[in-house]
Amino acid sequence: MSEFDLNNLNECLEKYLPIDKLTEVKRILYGLEEDQILDLSDSATAIAQKHGFEIKGYRFTAREEQIRKPRVVRVGAIQNSIVLPTTAPIEDQRTAIWNKVTTMIKAAAAAGCNIFCAAMPFAFCTREKFPWCEFAEEAEHGPTTKMLAELAKSHNMVIIHSILERDIEHGETIWNTAVVISNNGRYLGKHRKNHIPRVGDFNESTYYMEGNTFHPVFETEFGKLAVNICYGRHHPQNWMMFGLNGAEIVFNPSATIGRLSEPLWSIEARNAAIANSYFTVPINRVGTEKFPNEYTSGDGTTAHKEFGPFYGSSYVAAPDGSRTPSLSRDKDGLLVTELDLNLCRQIKDFWGFRMTQRLSLYAESFQRASKSDFKPQIIKESSKLKD
Repeated sequence: MSEFDLNNLNECLEKYLPIDKLTEVKRILYGLEEDQILDLSDSATAIAQKHGFEIKGYRFTAREEQIRKPRVVRVGAIQNSIVLPTTAPIEDQRTAIWNKVTTMIKAAAAAGCNIFCAAMPFAFCTREKFPWCEFAEEAEHGPTTKMLAELAKSHNMVIIHSILERDIEHGETIWNTAVVISNNGRYLGKHRKNHIPRVGDFNESTYYMEGNTFHPVFETEFGKLAVNICYGRHHPQNWMMFGLNGAEIVFNPSATIGRLSEPLWSIEARNAAIANSYFTVPINRVGTEKFPNEYTSGDGTTAHKEFGPFYGSSYVAAPDGSRTPSLSRDKDGLLVTELDLNLCRQIKDFWGFRMTQRLSLYAESFQRASKSDFKPQIIKESSKLKD
């Protein structure tokens, strides 16, 4: 685990602000004057206590409608560290992660979750191919999907999980992929990461390229779900396309670190929820990973062996702009959030963003911008008018 002087922003506010100031600060920061606490079962809490991870519960409500019934679902999102050192055998590392995730899935099931999302181990910073490529597996028939399918069926839970995919049908090409498994234990499909970072320690283009699955939305018993993988959260058009395809909840499993992105973390997914009238679930890893050999970065720092720290801080944002407090910056955790999906349409009706979106205007502009002879639309003062 990584150590932070500030473990949790929300706890810091509650500790140092007087109650009258705290209420106003939370209204400004979170869109809510008070945390909408969701009571969790004793069994879920007991699992978390026994295995040493935090568990928090919150809820978002919607206005009662005359025709539609509430569409209430519970989402479980975990942030976790690796279990074994990166020098351990790959199979042992993967099994240890499976065991941890399985325990947290059981806690999510005990808390009544209908949907669960977790992120994969992150080892793709060093530029070394071996042994990291051995993590790769088939999306539909790989061991991680098979393991999760059994859990999904037994707990009646849709499960989203990141994997390093090996595409057997196309020359064993490797992709950064999220698989979606239905609550019946059936493989629904996958999404490959659309945007690959080339910044700092993120040397991911050594292993895989930009995805080719566009922006799929998976229709499940518990709502229409999509997965914006990691670095894709920096691209507003990526978020927008999931909304155009009808997503009601967009998950963002991530592995992002320290000073590189933390100021952006609380903004991007929340802004996406507002702009696209859906719920977002940004999930980040915790801990620091150490590697046997030094590697260099794209930011001018000296060669090093440590990658991290990942700063956790997973949260959920609603289409009305409100959001939950975050999980801690340094502990394994399970965030359970109850959502009324009716809020998505209610916010669309209120703000009218989709009606005022003007897609055809931007489609024409994007088409021009994609051409090799594109020139920015800049108007300059004519030289004839100058003295």
